[in-house]
Amino acid sequence: MAEQDVPVPARGSGVRNGGDLVVETLEALGAKTVFGIPGQHALGLFDAMGRGNLHFVSSRVENNSAFAADGYSRATGEVGVLFLSTGPGALTSLAGLQEAYATGVPMVVVASQIPLEGLGARRKGMLHQLDDQKASAANVTKSQRLIQHASGIPSAIQDAWTEAISSPQGPVWLEIPQNVLLDPIMVPPVEDALAEAADNPPRIELVREAVKWLETAKRPAIIAGGGTRRGKAEKSLLSIAEKLRAPVICTPGGNGAFPWNHELSLQSWIEDRYMTDLLEDADVLVVIGSSLGEVTSNYFTFEPRGRIIQIDAEPRVLESNRPGLGIRADAGQALAAIDEALDPGRTGTPDWHGSTPEELVAKSLAQVRARLESQDLTKELKFMADIREAVPADMQTFWDMTIAAYWGWSCWDARQGQFHSAQGAGGLGYAFPGAIGAAVGLETLGKPARVLAVSGDGSSMYSIAELATAKQHNVPVTWLIVDDGGYGILREYMVGAFGKATATELARPDFVKLAESFGVPATRVAPEDVGEALRAGFAADGPNVVVVETLLRMFSPTHLGD
Repeated sequence: MAEQDVPVPARGSGVRNGGDLVVETLEALGAKTVFGIPGQHALGLFDAMGRGNLHFVSSRVENNSAFAADGYSRATGEVGVLFLSTGPGALTSLAGLQEAYATGVPMVVVASQIPLEGLGARRKGMLHQLDDQKASAANVTKSQRLIQHASGIPSAIQDAWTEAISSPQGPVWLEIPQNVLLDPIMVPPVEDALAEAADNPPRIELVREAVKWLETAKRPAIIAGGGTRRGKAEKSLLSIAEKLRAPVICTPGGNGAFPWNHELSLQSWIEDRYMTDLLEDADVLVVIGSSLGEVTSNYFTFEPRGRIIQIDAEPRVLESNRPGLGIRADAGQALAAIDEALDPGRTGTPDWHGSTPEELVAKSLAQVRARLESQDLTKELKFMADIREAVPADMQTFWDMTIAAYWGWSCWDARQGQFHSAQGAGGLGYAFPGAIGAAVGLETLGKPARVLAVSGDGSSMYSIAELATAKQHNVPVTWLIVDDGGYGILREYMVGAFGKATATELARPDFVKLAESFGVPATRVAPEDVGEALRAGFAADGPNVVVVETLLRMFSPTHLGD
């Protein structure tokens, strides 16, 4: 039978197919929203969705669909679900999935496949045919499964969901051939499905050893990475820090894991040489949910002189950059165990060479401020402060790989909201589609749904088509585009390294007129008016765009010292 002749069940015929099993299982697991784009081999899947209760948000580019599902999961704490077509559609999603995989975002990805008869080594010339489609996803997903019969669909999706939410969390890839999705089935409707995260506790002897180190430490300090937030370890982190009187610094991924204005908070100035010096001097350094990678190690200039306790759910991260006591465990479970084992009456007697940790934290933050103020960055500091004051304390924000976001990594106080950026994989175009997914998810849960996305002119062009998605679904996203005429951070890097920039300047549209052509309100303002413009956008209905044409500078590289 030719590919285009596969029978499609008629609406109302009572004939169920493999696509129905997908939809029924996802609904039984608690899924409410799906992101993606229809495709020929996936038509059975999308037709079945019309018989179910899933809310579908159709993006314009599959990569942005992946970003949207990622943003949905980060904002809500639920599993993001992504439907993909075959071949080009599936492959286009991979850069978005790399971000989810690197950041540990739980997602279930259902991709269609060519009919079963086309799979294998033969090249039958079918549309979208790949030698091994799921192999293409192997670098950006936790696992990949091919489902070859309808009766296997419910269990496979249930297993994928379980794997996605088990730490280390991440996206899981399923693919289902066209005929398995379309053919009538005898499998009864899915009545229930259960997926529980696998337990990932720390080994007790490692907890005892960690506690022994910490209780004898004179200069303990803590680095809180993204795993701290993913493991919901904030409460235990605060308790441990206060018992030990240990300074805490958050990585970009860990931003918000520790109270910004706490007397032990080094905030997020992880790339600053003053902070690097302090952390190097710790006699016991606790690293939670971080590989001590490029940014966290201040571009591999970090040379700690004390012992390291490293906690991470991903075993490949442990001791990948520095030797230490590696504890493979979910951050929440590990910190809870350490907190419980620490003496509850302990007040800590640390001594940082005659200074208390609280004095040292205050001094270090003052040194950072003084260094910034010496670099003629008045515009940049005010710009970021104006955005922070305009954004409600509980609003979630999404940041692209742009100069404003690089500032945000270090200076953004998340308050009661959440800070999300694409630093996991570092690809462009994340902020706007991620924010769309977040707003859809928050609205679905009945929570305040307005979110902020921040992009540069270069990164915004990666996701500009999603203005249509935002308009179609009336998504409450305010999109701030900082237009500096090119790839600003690459311009700075190249001028710094080579004395001139090459291929960083960009022709770009009139963003205001372009947004308006989609039916999305937009305004262009001067940098000093960004706060007022954002407040107006937050008070409006549906999507809107704020454009600021300005050249922001980065603070000078601090890993080189003063």
